[in-house]
Amino acid sequence: MRAACVVVCLCSAVAVSLSMVAVEVQDHDYGHVLRLSLLFYEAQRSGRLSPDNRVPWRGDSALDDQGQLGEDLTGGYYDAGDFVKFGFTMASTTTLLAWGCLSYKDAYLSTGEWGHMLQSLRWATDYFIKCHISPYELYGQVGEFSLDHKYWGRPEEMNMTRPAYKIDKNNPGSDLAGETAAALAACSMVFKDEDPDYAKELLAHANQLYDFADKYRGLYNDAIKGAAEYYESSDYGDELTWAAVWLYKATNLTYYLDEAEHNYMQFRLKERPNEFFYNKKVAGVQVLLAQLTRRPEYIEAAKSFCNFTVFHQQRTPKGLVYIDKVGTLCHAANVAFLCLQAADDGINSNRYRQFAKQQIDYMLGSAGRSYVVGYGRHYPHQPHHAASSCPDRPEVCNWSNFRSAKPNPQILYGALVSGPDENDFYQDKREDFIYNEVTLDYNAGFQSVIAGLHYLKVNNISFESVSGPAR
Repeated sequence: MRAACVVVCLCSAVAVSLSMVAVEVQDHDYGHVLRLSLLFYEAQRSGRLSPDNRVPWRGDSALDDQGQLGEDLTGGYYDAGDFVKFGFTMASTTTLLAWGCLSYKDAYLSTGEWGHMLQSLRWATDYFIKCHISPYELYGQVGEFSLDHKYWGRPEEMNMTRPAYKIDKNNPGSDLAGETAAALAACSMVFKDEDPDYAKELLAHANQLYDFADKYRGLYNDAIKGAAEYYESSDYGDELTWAAVWLYKATNLTYYLDEAEHNYMQFRLKERPNEFFYNKKVAGVQVLLAQLTRRPEYIEAAKSFCNFTVFHQQRTPKGLVYIDKVGTLCHAANVAFLCLQAADDGINSNRYRQFAKQQIDYMLGSAGRSYVVGYGRHYPHQPHHAASSCPDRPEVCNWSNFRSAKPNPQILYGALVSGPDENDFYQDKREDFIYNEVTLDYNAGFQSVIAGLHYLKVNNISFESVSGPAR
């Protein structure tokens, strides 16, 4: 788990162009990668697994997870290679995955994965509904870091105490409530035709959570002590705006657009951001507002963000956008997804789509090695992930497996690792989480870009011929 990201120095557009020379041109199977990424999320499931579980080395776990008054908090997803359930990043992950579904449904249908994708989203949203125990109460974490990190083994064999932490009127968390509202609103649109009653239920919770986030303001990591050490939230204005925009998209009610635009001005979100991840939603707000309103100010904001990202953001020698040393690939995938969204709206379409493809192809092996477990050449064999480091049962799993130099006995298919440093150096070593950690949010933007690229391929949309850098 990581601290918040920092932006580093810039490179010129000329250097960006030269860096592309080192990348090998390959035709990657995006549909196959989409299937693998879904398997990663299935490997992260907590609670009682469904009978059609596709990950044979996983079983039922954490069946006693409950709230402070005994509320059922089973289900949801483990955050990373450990077994804490973080509502903030789980919700952020869910929003991005739902956005990819809304934009690129054909990609999931063509691979036969639409049903599995719906199930993946529902695994999260069912959990969020359980966590939202009253209009102004939301559980945001299950598990304690200090206890969890003393254990290395299978989730099915955990026996440590797993306390639950929540936000309420006296201890608010506008960021957590807002992001969860956004996730539920986005998912309500995915389920609108599949299960209308469920979609209405999701939207009702989203409405209540936005009201909670707006009426009782505060940072969730002030209410849930210790969260800032791993998933800091530095502000809540972006989540409030993000939630309002998603609710406008889901309901078409001008009230939410008015709220979004008011928040946009109040929290001064019009400046160009350098990144997009769980703690910084501004770039996503700008792209969504551009899509929904078609107003020049938002279109220019989205264009400014993507032009900076594509032409001026620092790159590694082989062409990967480099924003932070922790979650390097996650950051690159997230900005690639936003620029793919901008391209869908006709903003520098060919150039932004080419950029997204270059970034994803780097991750899949075009720069010399794959960073997706189970895909391509030289993929990671020692992801920092306790469950996959364990041998088949009934063999014991403990810290000796953590220290082992051998590959993980279980293949964590589809997991995107944190990635290389600014010089393209990467070390496939389990102990070194800086390079080899895997998390829910690492795969979220990545999976949605993969869906987008596969969608373009399925629909025969060509964008390879780019004469020069469009601005």
